[in-house]
Amino acid sequence: MAPADPHDLIAEIRALKAERHAAILAHNYQRPEIQDLADVLADSLQMARRATELDAPLLVICGVHFMAETAAIANPGKRVLIPDPDAGCSLAATIQAADVRAWRTEHPDGLVVAYVNTSADVKAEADYCCTSFFLGQYVKRVTGRDIDVWLGECHVHAALTRETLEQRRTQFPDAEFLVHPECGCVTSAMYYAEAEGDVAAGRMGIVSTEQMMRRARSSNARQFVVATETGVLHRLRRENPGKEFIAAAESAECRYMKMITLENLRDSLRDLKYEVSVPPETAARARRAVERMLTIG
Repeated sequence: MAPADPHDLIAEIRALKAERHAAILAHNYQRPEIQDLADVLADSLQMARRATELDAPLLVICGVHFMAETAAIANPGKRVLIPDPDAGCSLAATIQAADVRAWRTEHPDGLVVAYVNTSADVKAEADYCCTSFFLGQYVKRVTGRDIDVWLGECHVHAALTRETLEQRRTQFPDAEFLVHPECGCVTSAMYYAEAEGDVAAGRMGIVSTEQMMRRARSSNARQFVVATETGVLHRLRRENPGKEFIAAAESAECRYMKMITLENLRDSLRDLKYEVSVPPETAARARRAVERMLTIG
């Protein structure tokens, strides 16, 4: 069978979205054609926040599974779909609820801050959720607090090393660097950038994908090296046509994010699949941590 024509799929998706009174929320790492269809295109925090603000009774999350869970937790009165239920997250998979409970047993007076890239079960064990701006090693260094940092990692960002940045710095000496906090290079990159004067000169930012958008718009730089998943380049280029954006590594692609396609988005809207729900008791416990994240930002 010949593949469906993209233009026909896009038209069908738009018609189904109107018929279902649905809203499509897409992460910045999604395929370009998915990004262009989205009602909301954002990072994890803004996706969660906008999901609570939309009037649509049906939310289709074009992202990975924990994002759909977060939308369901924050919106108990709305129906939440994900086009591919197997779209997981390598970072979220590195910690389980039992790990958090074990830590609490050893540290009964401690606080648990869970990154948004965690499962609903883990969020239910946490006191707070946080975004990439507040990731552990960075906060530990800035505040000097006693923090146990769980050694989870994203398979894409772990491959972006200090050597990656040094190579791009040699190739593009005038570029401003936009580096995601999940990158394996971040801790060493901060020291490297400070030693080279990049932080003081404003040539490097350790920023979330949404902060990348704001920084790219406000910066006087004309060239940027972007150290995160390559899907973000589509929006950066679309919103800043006079500026150049270079991937820190062209191989930095999340296979889970790319599991969402026009075909399965169409199928999800047409057949109302795959619904993501969180058990009420788990959702109620996780909601406190998620709402604190939405309040703090």
